[in-house]
Amino acid sequence: MFGEKGRDQGQENAVHAQGLHEPDHIARESGVWIDAAGAAMLAKGEHRTVAEKWTWMAMPYGKVTIHSLHPDLKLKAGDALILPPGTGTLILQVEQDARLLWMTVDGRLATTFMTELGACGRHAMKQGTLPSQIRLAEHIVQAIVRLQPDDEAPSAHLQQLMWAMLASHSGQPVAMDVVLSHEIAKVIDAMRNNRYRDSLSLGEMSALSRMPVETFRKRFVAEVGIPPQTYQTFCKMERAKSLLKRGYSVRNAGAEVGMNDPYHFSKTFKNVVGVSPSMYSKVAQQ
Repeated sequence: MFGEKGRDQGQENAVHAQGLHEPDHIARESGVWIDAAGAAMLAKGEHRTVAEKWTWMAMPYGKVTIHSLHPDLKLKAGDALILPPGTGTLILQVEQDARLLWMTVDGRLATTFMTELGACGRHAMKQGTLPSQIRLAEHIVQAIVRLQPDDEAPSAHLQQLMWAMLASHSGQPVAMDVVLSHEIAKVIDAMRNNRYRDSLSLGEMSALSRMPVETFRKRFVAEVGIPPQTYQTFCKMERAKSLLKRGYSVRNAGAEVGMNDPYHFSKTFKNVVGVSPSMYSKVAQQ
């Protein structure tokens, strides 16, 4: 995605690491695999890159405006961007030194996989990320960049990381580095089983975990990477997105995730997703 071509265009102030992955027959038979991945550290200024396949891109830190998409998209730390095949050349205006992680996905089920990861048709879509997804993306980049010609079973490792990223995005209990503790997983499972209709208070969550409130909050942040109520809001908005894609009205989608005030739901949705639920629904229906 980033590479020598970019540096020939005056990007000597950018540092890139990237690699390609040749999937084994098991990965090919699964229908979807990681085709390539990399990382780029971009200094302030203009940079160019090309997106030809389904691409997932996340920014751990920095501030970037992409001018070649319509409308312009602004990315801040913690944002992700999904680009459909054939997006073409991207013009990135880096306003604050940024680090980007990216992976491209290929295979007959690539569109299905990326839709589950948050893609909305053939439109570039910005969304938030969970810290566990950023960590998994780091592992994916490291695994691909370090690939050697005689490496054995790289596909199995990459498939595991790829599906873990989808599981994390879908609200399943995926920890930053290890399996979640029973106490924290119990709270996350309660949210999922309720389909995010209830808005659990911090006290209710700590009671489910059978830990004092402050102990629970610290454990949750340590294992998941963000505060419990921030995680709950993220999962609510992901559920709302799936409902809007299925044709639910804004009011009904909000009610399904326990937010009966359409104004409050719309404001929260836009803060998390980056666009209003009515606009998201319009694009999804297209």
